[in-house]
Amino acid sequence: MASPSEEKYAAFKEKVGRTVYFDNLSPQVTESVLKTALEQFATVKSIKFIPNYVGPSNLPQCALVELDSAKKAKEVILMISQYPFMMSGMPRPVRAHPAKEEMFDDRPKESDRKIQCTWLDPSDPDFEVAKELKRLTRKHAAEIEFMHKLQLQEEKKLSDQQAETLKVHYAKFKMIDGIMTDGTARLLARKYDMRIADE
Repeated sequence: MASPSEEKYAAFKEKVGRTVYFDNLSPQVTESVLKTALEQFATVKSIKFIPNYVGPSNLPQCALVELDSAKKAKEVILMISQYPFMMSGMPRPVRAHPAKEEMFDDRPKESDRKIQCTWLDPSDPDFEVAKELKRLTRKHAAEIEFMHKLQLQEEKKLSDQQAETLKVHYAKFKMIDGIMTDGTARLLARKYDMRIADE
């Protein structure tokens, strides 16, 4: 018979199986935007954004999304690999992968798992590896900051274009409505011997 901790870990593994890891999300994407986009394909049980700790701010760019089944999770991953994913009116290079146990900060402890920590001595060969990883992390943070600025510029540009298009369409509909209500349409119809649809 399984112990309570083993049962808890088994339930956690099932949750991992039905969870999808998304990255390359827009920093402006909210939980409701992501839920609306995905609920066309599956029932979303929970969404957890993963903050970007190495960048200039903690804006979410990755998320763990738990769906109603492992089968639906696989279908969503396959669909996103084949079609562009629209987020906030813009096609984005969103990637979807199966979630891994290490991605969850509420991961329960395995009954036979032990964690051991040690300090590295400067003479240890792994000390140089750790220094290089630290350097790469700083470089990566600078790249993220630069890409984030570009991304926000692109999204603002798209938003401005959409607002301008909407304004133009509104002006056209207003002009058409004005022609229909001020009698101009009836005058033109009589002149060209045409019939207006509502007559």
